[in-house]
Amino acid sequence: MAEIPTEFKDLLDKKGFAHVATIGPSGEPQSSPVWYDFDGYRLLFSQTKDRQKYKNLQKNPQIAISIHDPDDPYRYLEVRGEAEEIVDDPDFAFINSMAKKYLGKDKYPYLEPGEERVIVKVIPHHIPG
Repeated sequence: MAEIPTEFKDLLDKKGFAHVATIGPSGEPQSSPVWYDFDGYRLLFSQTKDRQKYKNLQKNPQIAISIHDPDDPYRYLEVRGEAEEIVDDPDFAFINSMAKKYLGKDKYPYLEPGEERVIVKVIPHHIPG
C-alpha cells in the first residue's frame, strides 16, 4: 500500500472531484468524476449498481484516480490502485455523508426509486510523482 504524501493530504478534505478511471468491457478506459472521501488509508466513493463503473470494477478492480485541487487546478494528486472492497450502502449513510460535505444537505437529493448504492473502497498501490 502506498501512503498519500503529506503535501497532498489537504486535498482529501476539500470539496474537489475525483476523476475515476476503470477498464471497460472491451479493454477501453472509462472515466468519470465522483465525490470522494478518505478514511485514513483508502479513498472512498459512492456508485450505483447499474452504472458501467460498478460493472467494470466487478470484472477488474484496477483503478486510477486523479483529484484536482479546487483552489489550484494545476495541483493534483494521482492514485493508482484497486477497489479492495465494494460494500452495499442500503441505508444511504455514505452518500448522505457526501451530500452533507458537498451540498450542505443531510440527505442526498438525487436518489432514484429503487436505486442501489455501494461504497467503493480503493487501496492506493502507487502514487506517481
